Amino acid sequence: MLYYLFDWLNKKYAPPGFDAFRFITFRSGLAVLTSLIICFWLGPKIINKLRELQIKETVKENGPERHKEKAGTPTMGGLIIHLGILVPVLLWGDLKNIYVWLAILVTVWLGIVGFIDDYLKVVKKLPKGLIARYKLIGQTSIGLIVGVILYNSPEFDGIETLTTLPFIKNLNWDYLYWWVYILVIVFIITATSNAVNLTDGLDGLAIGTVGISALTLTVMAYVSGHIEFSRYLSIIYLRGSGELVVFLSALVGASLGFLWFNAYPAQVFMGDTGSLALGGIIGAVSVMIKKELLLPVFGGIFVIETLSVIIQRLYFKYTKRKYGQGRRVFKMAPLHHHFELLGWAEPKIVIRFYIVAIIFAILSLVTFKIR
Repeated sequence: MLYYLFDWLNKKYAPPGFDAFRFITFRSGLAVLTSLIICFWLGPKIINKLRELQIKETVKENGPERHKEKAGTPTMGGLIIHLGILVPVLLWGDLKNIYVWLAILVTVWLGIVGFIDDYLKVVKKLPKGLIARYKLIGQTSIGLIVGVILYNSPEFDGIETLTTLPFIKNLNWDYLYWWVYILVIVFIITATSNAVNLTDGLDGLAIGTVGISALTLTVMAYVSGHIEFSRYLSIIYLRGSGELVVFLSALVGASLGFLWFNAYPAQVFMGDTGSLALGGIIGAVSVMIKKELLLPVFGGIFVIETLSVIIQRLYFKYTKRKYGQGRRVFKMAPLHHHFELLGWAEPKIVIRFYIVAIIFAILSLVTFKIR
């Protein structure tokens, strides 16, 4: 909104410095700062309100023993993240841009799904929260909506089913059929949404790794929306996708702002209100800028965490059927709990996961030149 105000003032009166508001980089910086201000200002107020309303975390009986001390910590703090993303985007983003509106839609949609899940668990005292199939319907529905809109978007005209292939120069992957392309989008958004949800098990782990992924996507969105950079790097140029940099910058700011309160020992948890939406955003932006094949690289932590759960369950079922007693590959899944039971301190696990996430992020960006 302020973007349009300053743009109008610049065109009508041309005051010194106002021309800067045309640039994505300048507005992205403002989005980060606005997001941080919102998180630092409203964060304590929201946390106190959640505590007052008894919106508190319940600890699973079969979880790590030392997690019992987390009982009573306010949850549904994802509301802080949502405000830290949406307000700066509405202020500094180009609201005529289809990419921005799709990102906002994914954020709000999955935020509502997560909010309902948290509400049922915390307020209504239903241990499982929102029934899994209803949650899946919510995730796949938004994936379907995003897929259909992108396929029919004028910005994608002629490149609807194409995507950038890592490591291979001047060659793009073609999904060939519209329905394959849309199914891939549905899968990626749903899978990433659930993957971040699984990663959200230690103080600061999910929000920190999401912030690293968001920063990586910021670089990717910028070069994809810049005709000269995209030509130089031999990647698909996507007109208007650079505006996602403003959205992603707000996400980076919200990640830093929320981490202030979520770092060990956490004052608040994001809950599914935050994790489902954050994962959905990462997946959705990846397909919007046609970098979904790089998602397993820069989002490697989310892939590893998810695979640890899948491997654990499949192996347990297999050994139970074969030997009559289930056996485990890991002491506990997701993987971060395995390291907890090995005796690693929680902050050490989180920092080491951050380091691995940064390495994955760098590797994904390096592929832009190694092609």
